[in-house]
Amino acid sequence: MSEWSNHARVLACIARDPEVRLNDIAIAVGITERRVCGIVDDLAQSGYIVKERSGRRNHYKVQVNAPLDEAVSQQQTIGHLMTFLLGSQSARRQHSMRA
Repeated sequence: MSEWSNHARVLACIARDPEVRLNDIAIAVGITERRVCGIVDDLAQSGYIVKERSGRRNHYKVQVNAPLDEAVSQQQTIGHLMTFLLGSQSARRQHSMRA
């Protein structure tokens, strides 16, 4: 579960900023840049993201219609996961601003 948790958090960072740098993801998620690189490769090989080179930077496209792994959730897509994750983060941000 923790492994998928890191994958989901990396995916959420990419969804928020398709040109995010691996170092910035590593800081946001709290894992090493090397681990982020491995997770991004996993996500690309699984068809959850497409990685494109743009000059010296990478640009990522989240494949929102890609089905989630059966071990995670049946008949759910990456888009469903992103809505859940990003919606939850927005709610937490608003709650902390009120406090």
